[in-house]
Amino acid sequence: MHTTQTELTALKSSLTAQEAEEEVKKLDKECAEMELRLEQLKSGSNKVSPAEVEEMKRENGEALKQWRKRKRMANDIVEAIMEGFPKSKKELCEEVGIETDEDLNVKLPS
Repeated sequence: MHTTQTELTALKSSLTAQEAEEEVKKLDKECAEMELRLEQLKSGSNKVSPAEVEEMKRENGEALKQWRKRKRMANDIVEAIMEGFPKSKKELCEEVGIETDEDLNVKLPS
């Protein structure tokens, strides 16, 4: 009885032939659009505009600003905890599971 119910549930949740055909058509169209975009990118005919470059630089700068801010806040929190912690900062980070940029050899871009 249980396997019959399981099979019935599986059949109800599967696509009908018509739904599957529609999904295939949709995916074929999406694939064709992506292939066209790939060809444009490979041929170099779809250059990035100067406005887009400036927007990307602005977004990158904002992300770096947020990274520095969050890193500073995290360091302040760790330092506050360290005031009452009997072990070293490295031991605290290991115990709590904190990975620092320095541990991972990551440097903030200038």
